[in-house]
Amino acid sequence: ELIESGGGLVQVGASLRLTCVASGRTFSDYAMAWFRQTPGKEREFVSGISWGGATPYYADSVKGRFTISRDNAKSTVILQMNNLKPEDSAVYYCAAVRLLDYSLENPFTPDAMDYWGKGTLVTASS
Repeated sequence: ELIESGGGLVQVGASLRLTCVASGRTFSDYAMAWFRQTPGKEREFVSGISWGGATPYYADSVKGRFTISRDNAKSTVILQMNNLKPEDSAVYYCAAVRLLDYSLENPFTPDAMDYWGKGTLVTASS
């Protein structure tokens, strides 16, 4: 099970810290990722991190503003979001995957994920 928290309503330019806590499986066996989705649009990749945490991936739209990290001892993955923009507003989903093709430029696609959380809403408004 994946449970997200930390979403909310903030002003443009503010920061939020999303947390995903995993249970029921060996967390360190899984690569983790964050996706987001707005009504009428497909779920899009935001950031991902390998099982050991050495290889982070970011969508171009969030590079330099978002940071992903994980704590395998606490079965937790965190997305630190700074300088939020209105276009960052979405439901953010945590996802886990055991096997990834790291030969791809970005192996974190929605279809590749094994498990999903229920999401947490982020709204950045002026």
